Amino acid sequence: MELLPVHTPEGFDPLGLLKPLAAALAGEGPAVAPHVQPDQTFGGSLPNDEIAAVISTSGSTGAPKQTMLSVDALAASAMGTAFALKAEGQWLLTLPVHYVAGFQVLVRSLYAGTQPWVMDTSAGFTPQAFTEAATELTDRVRLTSLVPTQLHRLLTDPSAETLRLLRRFDAILLGGARAGAPLRALARSQDLKIVETYGMSETCGGCVYDGTPLEGVEVRSVAGRLRIGGSVLADGYLDAPELTEEKFVFNSGQRWFVTDDAGDVALDGSVTVHGRLDDVIITGALKVSAAKVSDVIQALPGVEQAMVLGIRSEEWGTAVAVAIVGHVDADVIRQAVHVELGAHAVPKAIVSLDALPLLPGGKPDRRTIQALLERA
Repeated sequence: MELLPVHTPEGFDPLGLLKPLAAALAGEGPAVAPHVQPDQTFGGSLPNDEIAAVISTSGSTGAPKQTMLSVDALAASAMGTAFALKAEGQWLLTLPVHYVAGFQVLVRSLYAGTQPWVMDTSAGFTPQAFTEAATELTDRVRLTSLVPTQLHRLLTDPSAETLRLLRRFDAILLGGARAGAPLRALARSQDLKIVETYGMSETCGGCVYDGTPLEGVEVRSVAGRLRIGGSVLADGYLDAPELTEEKFVFNSGQRWFVTDDAGDVALDGSVTVHGRLDDVIITGALKVSAAKVSDVIQALPGVEQAMVLGIRSEEWGTAVAVAIVGHVDADVIRQAVHVELGAHAVPKAIVSLDALPLLPGGKPDRRTIQALLERA
């Protein structure tokens, strides 16, 4: 099976990927591999003729992996999204197509027979560019996919036109990172049709919408760790058989992807994601939930965003640390966390930033943020 690497540098027109992608999905052309690094090479060979795409993971906590997605998995994901949203329509593309969230906008558009509109991101993601792009949509049903940082920027002192266009979307998929309670509340207050998604490259993107798995998807919690099974699973990692065997396992006659996330699954099948397993910070032999600390801090007036991580500490082994975007006194943060969660959860390092460093796909760059906190 052939592989067609497609370099997607800054300024690349994502619509140029539609034709080779359509051929790959129809089994009439090689699998496509959109990538941003000009010198990236793809080793190994594809295991079968059903692979339609090779998509890099975000690499937010390590080296990106090359995930092999089959025609059937991509089709199941696109159809599952249509069933969940009860609609197909025109998509606004705001995310890079070399990551799964942006790539899936193209896949869904092809299956729906609609023409996506591409937002101009040459100057980065700005409310003005989003508003101008959203104005160009013509279909009765309008859809888009955002990460929390993008939505946060759109709802920070928004213009009346930006709000009008945001409300015009029949669904705004929100995923890629955890959306804090204040952002969710703000979106609800503006009557936006937000659908919170959970998934990853290994599941063809979002496979749980507002806590409900897509059609054909099953989620289990094994010792607190989430596993995902069903028709949307990737075939594994390109040229990495040992990692594939480690992360994609068979149990009870079914294939499962073992995530790095903690969560629970209720009797009715609804899924609650608690966050990454490594978001539990053990400091002074006590466990601290980074997500809970983040929620407390983000609820404070003046805080726009917060990223809580563990950093090395000679005294504590690992210490709680936080990077914030906004204007709030450090003592106010410490007092709030102390009252809500106890002294052991109080951040030992607090860094204020103008904006959180981001990966190209819009996720917070955890490694860069951790390095900043280590130096604080």
